[in-house]
Order: sequence, then structure tokens, then C-alpha cells
Amino acid sequence: MRIVTAAEMQEIDRRASSEFGIPSLLLMENAGLQVVRALEEEFPSCLSRPVSVLCGRGNNGGDGFVIARHLHSRGRKVQVFLLAKKQEVKGDALVNLQILEKMGVKIREVQRLSDLEGEREGILGSDLIVDALLGTGAHPPAKGLVAEVISYLNRLGKPIVAVDIPSGLGADESHPVGECIRADLTVTFGLPKRCLFLYPAAEFAGKVRIADLGLPPQLLTDPQLRLSLIEPREVSAAFPRRRRDAHKGSFGHVLVVAGSTGKTGAGAMTSLAALRIGAGLVTFALPASLNSSMEAKLDEVMTEPLPETEEGSLSTLALDKIVRLLEGKDCLALGPGLSLHPETQELVRKLIPQVKVPLVVDADGINALVLHLDLLGQAQAPLVLTPHPGELSRLLSVSVEEVQRNRVAIAQKFSSGFGIYLVLKGKGTLISDPQGNVFLNPSGNPGMATGGTGDVLTGLLAGIIATGVEIPLALRAGVYLHGLAGDLAAQEWGEEPMIAGDILERIPAALRLIKQAGSANHG
Repeated sequence: MRIVTAAEMQEIDRRASSEFGIPSLLLMENAGLQVVRALEEEFPSCLSRPVSVLCGRGNNGGDGFVIARHLHSRGRKVQVFLLAKKQEVKGDALVNLQILEKMGVKIREVQRLSDLEGEREGILGSDLIVDALLGTGAHPPAKGLVAEVISYLNRLGKPIVAVDIPSGLGADESHPVGECIRADLTVTFGLPKRCLFLYPAAEFAGKVRIADLGLPPQLLTDPQLRLSLIEPREVSAAFPRRRRDAHKGSFGHVLVVAGSTGKTGAGAMTSLAALRIGAGLVTFALPASLNSSMEAKLDEVMTEPLPETEEGSLSTLALDKIVRLLEGKDCLALGPGLSLHPETQELVRKLIPQVKVPLVVDADGINALVLHLDLLGQAQAPLVLTPHPGELSRLLSVSVEEVQRNRVAIAQKFSSGFGIYLVLKGKGTLISDPQGNVFLNPSGNPGMATGGTGDVLTGLLAGIIATGVEIPLALRAGVYLHGLAGDLAAQEWGEEPMIAGDILERIPAALRLIKQAGSANHG
């Protein structure tokens, strides 16, 4: 499912009218009706008392008038507040205002905050508030009376349902500016808007429902819409039913080059994750002095001792052996726990141009590329970088704040500029490809902010790639499953006690849920 900017959604609406003859008034009608259905399904107990619908003068307010009309027609008590003068309302919104008044519903003009207050005639007599003040066409911050009202509504503690987006948020922005409605539910129309899934703005949206307005499907799947939401039914294609005559060689061989003194766990978790997600074979290549301990720890993983530095990290003398080890392998996972030792970092830089299989680079493998981004253009095979915001900020010589504020644009530019795949970790992990497409992951939780979770992700990605799945799908599947396994762990343990091993243990359960979603979709 695509995620759109305000301008992209406006263009979809325009084309629906101009190319398909769908009247804009009908789209507004469908929008309001979908919100009413959501209210009845999500807040049935709140509809016994008056519902307060707060409207602005634009199309978002017009949606509010439709909502109020359908609530009234269904016998619900409704109060409508307009934060403007009636003569300021135009177009489709005016049509619906006039219909509502002809049906006998009073529309109160709000000129000051006190006009809202009151137990009988004011908002205090409601158990549910509908926010139809500002839509995607508004530019934050909210000002004047609207800002006052938003602040007041947030303080009331009553459930709030936002129409399309919470008032005060910029539709395209990841960071809120000024006063913004904190909604319990947001019913968005046609396609979700960026602010509903980009953090921290998404914290204001509450639960998000995507309402079907009857728009032509070809408009909603236009390839020019570059940002998409990852969905479980989509990624289930990465895990097809296995042939009954398959053997371990049928599902690929991952080489993991990782680890150093004190950091063997990183490579171990990467290796186990690759196996657990379905790779047929995994070889863990690590400093020679650490090999025996990993042989004892990892029963299902093969190990290879490599030349090392005096500090217990990989030496440049390991290069030739790694290149030989890559023969017959299907993917290389490089970087977890390698260390920042200068010789080890040089090894990474010498190795990358010689790799002829898909390469997933994480952690200290990424750090080796700081001031050496030219190496990205020397890769002979598909290259995947999996940085967290701090690692990407070092690669680009910008602040972490700049990365976080412009995650989509920065990821898109980096991938298309260097011709690689990027997995930018964080809440709402992004996957960007060389063609400029970006995918946003909805799964995962703050409990995953603990050491080792990135190593598990690296193993998942490498393992799926090794099985022969095309890289774009493999990345989406691995990232979504990783977050889902984290969500399952959080459900059982809570977020605070979670460790990376909890995620590793729940890979099978997460995989089962994804397959079930795929089966339901095809059933």
C-alpha cells in the first residue's frame, strides 16, 4: 500500500474527477460515511451521549458536516461546532453545511474558546469528539483560536477521532510543530498520509484506519508513488511452500564474517538468525582464537578460523581466505562485532570490491566506509547497508537530527545515488532501493532497542537472500518479520525485559503468522 504526500493525494482526487468522472462531492460523502462506520465499530458505547463534531471551513470541515448528518440520520445526538463564520465555507463543504442545516441540525459558530464549553450546549456533554478542523491542505503550526481549541481538546481526556489526519500535523512531516490533536483513532482516506507513519508525528495519530472511498485502483497503485507500507500478505511470497524433494543445498549457504574479542555474540546471533529463517547452511568465519568457543556454542553452524590482529580482531591477512570461502556461497553477511581496529577496517574496504555474491553490511562493516563511499560504486554484486541513524549520519557527515527529520528523502537519495539497497533502522524502518522506491515497516516496538537486535536482522536478511528470494522482497520480508518477532516477544515479556535472543526465539512464530496472512489473502 502506498503512503502519500498531500500533493500526491490531491492529484489522485483530481484525476478521479477529471479522468473517471467521480464527483468530488461523492468522495466527500464516502469519506464521511466511512468515519461514521468507524465510530460505530470502535466507540459504540460513546454514541449514547452527544457526539461533538468540530469543523473547519475547508474540505476537512465538509467531511465533518457529512459525519454529523449521518450520525443524525441514525438517531444519534450530535453537536456541530464551526471554527469559522458560515459565509467563509465554500464549495463542497458549503453544500454539506446547507444540507445539514436543512435537516435541522444546529451549527454553532465558535469565536472564542468559551463558546465550546458547557455541559448542556457545549463539548463537555459529549463522550466522543470528532476532529474535522484541519486537513492535508493546512500548513502547521496551527494558529490563534484553532491552536487554543486543539490544546483544550487534548486536555479534556475524551476520546478523539481525527478525520484524515490529526489537526495541527503537517501531512508530509515526520515532526510535529506547535499544537496538534492527540487522536485515539485516525480515519484516513484513500491512502495513508506520511505523518501517520513517520515518527514522532505518528504518535499523535493513535490507531489508523484506512478508509476506501471507491477511488480507481490504478490511481492508488501508481508506480510514481514511491513510498509504500510493508504488509504481511505481501511479504508472505518470500516464504513459498518447499518442494518435497528439497535438501539443504536447495536453500543456500550464508557466509558470516563477524566477531572480535568480546563481541562473538554478534556473529553468533547473525548466524543463528540466518539458519532459523531457512538458509540451508551457514558458515561463521571469525578470528582464530575465538573459533573453539563458537564451535562449542553453535551446534548447527560451521565455523572457519581466520588470521587475526594482536587485539583479537580480523587481520588483513584474512582477505584471501575469505575470498576463497565465498566460492559456493549465496550471500555474505559482513560486519557484526568486527571492531574498529584499523587493520580490520582496512580488511573490510579491501573485501567489498571483491565480493561477487549479494552482500549485507552492518555495524563495523558500515563504519569502515566512512570517508570511503567511493567503494560502494565498486561492488560487483547487490549491496545492502543496514545502518542505524547514527551510522548513516557518520557516512554522510550530517547530524543524527538531520537524518531523523528527513529519513525518507535521505534514504531515497542515498540508495539511488550509489545504486545500492539501504535499510535505515529505527521506528518505522525504511528500505530504499536503487530505483528510488522506499518501503516503510510498521512492525516493531521500543523493546527492540537493545544490543544484538541488529545482528538478528542482518542474519534474517542474509538468510532470506541466500534462499534465492529476490533482494527487494527479501529485505521487506526480513525487516517485517524481525519487527513482528519483536512484537511477539513484547506481548509475552513486556518491552523492558526484552533481549535480542527473545526475538531470535520467536522467528518461527512470526513466520507462521506471515504465512497465515498469505494463505488468507489467497483463500
